[in-house]
Amino acid sequence: MKIGLRTPSVKKIVRAKTTGKVKRSVKSSVNPIYGKKGVGLVRNPKKSIYNKVYKKTSFSIFDLFK
Repeated sequence: MKIGLRTPSVKKIVRAKTTGKVKRSVKSSVNPIYGKKGVGLVRNPKKSIYNKVYKKTSFSIFDLFK
């Protein structure tokens, strides 16, 4: 488990910014569960708990400038 500063990935940043609102809205219209809060815990509890702990124990370089 990573604790502390996360190293940023330019590739992942660009991909996150370019994934369109249309694509997310289509997924949401097809799958009513898509994007809802708490569904991750139901579908894959181990991964959900890991991600929650990871997010609380590590921080990005961009968080330093906020």
